[in-house]
Parts: sequence; C-alpha cells; structure tokens
Amino acid sequence: MKGHADLGRDPWVLRERELDLEHLGQTESVFALSNGHIGLRGNFDEGEPNVTPGTYVSGVFEHHPLPYPEGGYGYPEAGQAIVNVTNGKLIRLLVDDEPFDVRYGKLTRHERRLDMRTGILRREVHWTSPAGRPVRIKSSRLVSFAHRAVAAIAYTIEAVEETRIIVQSELVADEAAPAPADGDDPRVAKALDRPLVAVSQDVEQRGAVLVHRTAQSGLQLAAGMDHDIECDAQYETENEVRPDWARTSVVTVLRPGQKLRLVKYVGYGWSAARSSTALRDQVAAALTSARYAGWTTLRRLQREYLAEYWQAADVEIEGDEVLQQAVRFGLFHVLQAGARSEGRAIGAKGLTGTGYNGHTFWDIEGFVLPVLTLTAPEAAAYALRWRAGTLPAARDRARTLGLGGATFPWRTIDGAETSAYWPAGTAAFHINADIVRAFEVYRQVTGDTTLEREGGLAVLVETARLWGSRGHHDSRGGWHIDGVTGPDEYTGVVDDNVFTNLQAARNLTSAVEACRRNPDLARELGVTTAELAAWEKAATNVHIPFDDELGVHEQCSHFTRFAEWEFEPNGDRYPLLLHAPYVQLYRKQVVKQADLVLAMHWHPESFTAEQKARNLDYYERRTVRDSSLSACTQAVMCAEAGHLDLARDYLHEAALVDLHDLQQTTEHGVHLASLAGAWIGVVAGFGGLREDGEVLRLAPALPSTVQAFTFRVRWHGMRLEVRTGEGRVRCAVDGPPGCRMPLRLYDEDVEVVGDVPLVRPLRTPEPLLPPPTQPPGRAPRRINGDGGFEIPQALEADHVA
Repeated sequence: MKGHADLGRDPWVLRERELDLEHLGQTESVFALSNGHIGLRGNFDEGEPNVTPGTYVSGVFEHHPLPYPEGGYGYPEAGQAIVNVTNGKLIRLLVDDEPFDVRYGKLTRHERRLDMRTGILRREVHWTSPAGRPVRIKSSRLVSFAHRAVAAIAYTIEAVEETRIIVQSELVADEAAPAPADGDDPRVAKALDRPLVAVSQDVEQRGAVLVHRTAQSGLQLAAGMDHDIECDAQYETENEVRPDWARTSVVTVLRPGQKLRLVKYVGYGWSAARSSTALRDQVAAALTSARYAGWTTLRRLQREYLAEYWQAADVEIEGDEVLQQAVRFGLFHVLQAGARSEGRAIGAKGLTGTGYNGHTFWDIEGFVLPVLTLTAPEAAAYALRWRAGTLPAARDRARTLGLGGATFPWRTIDGAETSAYWPAGTAAFHINADIVRAFEVYRQVTGDTTLEREGGLAVLVETARLWGSRGHHDSRGGWHIDGVTGPDEYTGVVDDNVFTNLQAARNLTSAVEACRRNPDLARELGVTTAELAAWEKAATNVHIPFDDELGVHEQCSHFTRFAEWEFEPNGDRYPLLLHAPYVQLYRKQVVKQADLVLAMHWHPESFTAEQKARNLDYYERRTVRDSSLSACTQAVMCAEAGHLDLARDYLHEAALVDLHDLQQTTEHGVHLASLAGAWIGVVAGFGGLREDGEVLRLAPALPSTVQAFTFRVRWHGMRLEVRTGEGRVRCAVDGPPGCRMPLRLYDEDVEVVGDVPLVRPLRTPEPLLPPPTQPPGRAPRRINGDGGFEIPQALEADHVA
C-alpha cells in the first residue's frame, strides 16, 4: 500500500503540516467542503497541481450511453455522470512575473487545517519564488450552510520585501476532465469531455456571471463571482469575460509587511426549466446577499450552525484519540452531504469526488439517513422528499418490468435507473424496502407525520404493491420472493434472501399500518381492504430459510449447501471480484459484505440471542468485506454478541476508511456510508441503540481500550445524552419544560425526566460463543500505538457497477 496522508490526531481538526503531493488525491477528498448543494474539492486555491479538479452542484449531471454487447428488454438506455461544473474557487497569484506554484521555488511552510467546529478550511504558505521573492499567503474557504447557493474564500498576501503582486480570481468552465472513477469506460469520458455549452456571459463591476447548458441532459447552470478587496497600497482592478471563463485581476506593489486581502464570493444555481436570465439573476442576487453579509458574518453563521449540530450529534470517546477524530470527521462529512440538499439526491460520495459517477444507492437510505434522522432530522427530510418526488419514475420502471407499484432505481442521480448490471442492479429489489425503512425511522424518531402525508404514504403503498406482485405463496401458504440479490452481491439472483424477505415483510406491514393511520389518503391511492389483507397475509407467512442441522439461518435458500469457497492461505487476492469470475462466486459460500448479519441488525426481533451468536460465527468465517459497507455492521453485531474488542477493530476500519485511505480509492471521494457507519458502530454497537420501534432501546457496553464514551441523539424534539463509563450508564434529556422520554435500557422500561439524569449500572454482555474467526487475510485491521494498522490488507472494492 502507498500509505495515507498524515492528518494528525487533533479531535476537532484535520491538520496537514507539510506539502504532501504523494497523497494529494486523498486530501482533495478529505478536505472537500460542501453544504449538500455545492461541493468544492480540497484543491489548492491556484488550481494546480491537482489529481481531480472538482466543483459540483447537486443534481447537475450529463447523460452517456450504457454498454450492452447483448441488449435486452427493460435495460436502462442511458447512464448519468456528475459534472465538474464551473470552477469558482480559482485564485491565481503572480509574484512579480512568477506564478505561485508549490512545485517550484522554495516552500518553507505549507499547512492546511480543516476545523470541524467552524467548517472552514485554512491554508498558510511561506513561499519564495524562483527569482528569490518571498511572500506569505493565508487563505480560508467555506461553503455556507446559511447561504445555500454561496461559497466564499478569503485570500491574503503579505510581502516580505517590496514586490509586485497580481491576483487573478477566475471562473473557468469545462476544465480538463479526469479519468472516470468507475473504470475506463470511454463513453463516460466522452460525455464529460467539455459537457458545458456556453449560453451567456455578464461582466459586473467586481466580477461576472457565466451561464452554461449541459450538452446532453439540457440542464442550465449559472455560476458567478463577486469580490471585496482591501489593500495597504494603491491597486487597480480589471474584469474580463469570455464564453468559458471570467477573470477579475488585481495588481499592486506591496512594501515589506503590507498586505492585499481579497474576499471572493461564489454563487451557483441551476434548473431544467427556468430561463438563462432567471438563473443569472438568481445567482446575482445570491452574490449580493453574500457580499452584504460579508466574510465575518458568513464565518459566524457557519460556526453557529455547526455549534447547534454538534450539540445534538457529537460523540466523545475517551481513551482512543484515533477513533475520536475519525468519528467526528465522519459526522462532519455526513452533515455536509445532506445539510442543504433540498430536493436533490445525496450521492454515495456526497459532493467530494466523481466516484460511482455521483450516483446515489441504497447506502444513503440504509446508512446515512438514519444517522441524519437522529442528529440533523431536517437534512434527512430533504433527502426523503427527493425520493418521494421520484415516485412517478419508479412507477414507470415497475411497468417496464411488468411489476405492480413502483420500483426505485439501484443507482441514479435524477430518479431514472442507470445500472447496466442486472444482477447487482435491478435484481437488488431490497432497495425499495430500504427506502421505506428510512421513512419509517424518520417518523418514529421525530414523531413527525407530515412527511408521511406529503409523500411517504404513497411510497409505502407503491412499494407494498411491488412486493405483492414480486412475491408468491406456495402450496402450504409460505410466501417467497425469488430471483433477487441481497446486500451480498457475490450471491446474486437467488431465492428467498433472508434480508430481502424480512425487509419486504416489514415494508408490507408498515404500509398497512400507515394506511390505517391515514385512511383518507389511502382511499385516494386506491388502497382496498383486500389489498391490506393480502399484504398482511404475505408478511405473516414470509419464508425465512433455516438450516436445522447446522442451527443457522441460510442467507438464501440452499446457501449452506453451496460449495465452500477455497480461500488461499496467504489471503492477498482481494477483492475477489477482481480475481475470480462471477460464475465461480455466485454459488459458493463466500460473502462480499454483511447480508444475513445486516438482517440481524435491522430485524433484531426476528432472531433469538442464540441464533444471532451462531449466525455471526458462521458468516464471519465466510465474509471477505470486499465493500466498505460491511465493517460497521459487523462491529454492531459483534458488540451485541459480546465480542467487544473485535467490534472495536471493525469500528476502526469503518471509521478510518478515508483518513487512512484503506482502499486507496479516497481520491475519488469519501466513502459516505462507511463514515456514517462509524457513528452507527459507536452508537448502535457500543451504545446498543435500536431505533426500529416506537421507544428507543439502549444496551451500552465498553470495549477494553475505551475508558468512556458519550453520544447524543435527537428524539421527538428532545435531545438525549448517554454517557457510558466509570461502571455506569447515565442518561439525560434536554427539551421543553417537563419533557419526558421513555426508554428501554437493557431489559428495563424507564423514563428520563427533564434535567434529572437517570443512572444505572453498566452491564457487560456475556458471549455465548468464542470470538469468531475470519477468512485468511480478512481479520479487521487493528490499530497500533502509532495509529497505524498492524495487519496489512489487500485493497477493497465497493459496488459492482
């Protein structure tokens, strides 16, 4: 492995203390800033050097052809890829006649710091040009949570000796596209080669606005910039504009100690329907608002927004500084991805890179939205409203497939299915029930039924109709779903996948209960009494395969009768999908990622404690974790089974996937679901939290290396704080006067009242079986005293696409 960038261990700050070009791609993703609408990769202000220049606006994508050597009915016709939109973060600097470039001249200081309490990326550079002219440069960058359409950069140059300074602040469209992150498909590369077509340009007194249109998808995008300038010396400005770029130049001569400070405001807007003039004016207004607020106010609003977030979301871990930093980093990126998404999808990489071409998957509803629901519920509601808004496309897709109800896409940006790989795409019907689970978790956690009435009920009903047409009863009354792929994509197109069946049954039950809560809306959707009865019957009689001889659940029908996978002793040929054909993988007892184990996490009531222990032991030996979605789930279930130190090791792997660049793919964007999984591993694993009912359940436990931990969640408008350590569990609630929160703590029904903490003794779960073993080379990576991994592992891969 080529290692990873050293970002320190500060619990709140990622700190790059010196220039590290070897890991530039990783730090571009890790230092990316976003508010869910705008995303800026952590590229240097001057633009070069870079691995992937990236500026993204949620929902802006381009079409490209999908490859089908042999086509078939119902195959999606076009793919989608996120577009690197007009780059507004460029600020070039010339010292006398020498362009500032870290690869030339002499660099005596280069430090970047991302403070997760302020949401600001700071950079400090001391540089001497090749001609011997020294300067000091400081820059600060933010993407505003308060002003959704705005990013801002404060850029300061200080002269050490008399020096002519030229600053060029730019907007640049159609930058050279990087290689596609999903492989070498030339169709994607061609689609992203100059995807923006110039529409109009307007030069302003202190900036410009450029309007472009995507060549194939026909989306119009406006990008603009405005500036505040302060200088200790006389200066002049000049504005230029062309179809694909605009430039505001500032020239001055600084004496020793004098400074030039430029604050750049950048605004974005896009639409599939509005006129170019309307978009231009929208962006101009956003810039006027940002400049009126000014840098100081934008910075204060950013800090206040994050202070409120951390008050209800922070996790404190005592005794593990590596994990402490990593969990906060994960929470920060989860918030950035969803905070102001407002009607757009959250991609698997957020807005940090081009991985998976910017698509959203079941990862978001399965892992990210439950975290947002418990920490920033408004952000979760945005994403769920987007999903409900794509219901017409899902209905159309179901009709194409000859199915009832609605079939939501496996991978998409705008709601249309774009997966060209049937076994791990369309066949993974569980995404429909995963979406329903996210709606239900939101309702249960917030107590808010508005979202259900505004679109959630329609989603529940139409997905129930899908399962009604997809499943069937056998002669003995059992209900089956055949020909599906569960989370484990190495066991594709199978019958009665336990995870899928349990998810579908809950989907049906949830739809029935929601219709009875909202009879008026149910009638409008044409739900009949016969339908409700059929859904209840199917859910009650769902078939769950079980091997009586082995005493374990079969991941799918006949799974325990499949041939065992012959693991190589040295365990270095991972991921298996790059070393073995699928014909060898599909009917072998080898598991890509947690599947049956995930079913136990999401459906704890469907398994006894003994079954969970035996299932975990069985599937641990066969799970290779060729996906970043797996470690967090294994952490949760290992903790529940009493294997707390093994759970800790899995949690480290989930949390450090990007900070340690474990897969060597972070340059394509952060692994958002795994980062959310780090929080899940702490809160649901060590905290034992389960939010799958009307009452929150807790069962805290401590691994040997953690002295104490504290987490906070939102529940029905209240904030719950749970601290575990010193041999006890302390629960306190903050909310309206007289607030009361019922809980189930271990096996006791309790109630936390107002400011009166509830304290109970800490319990340690007793394992029913010894700690399970893993396949050769796939034990979780353990952290040593220096913060590095003791066990080197092969690279991993995520989705099959």
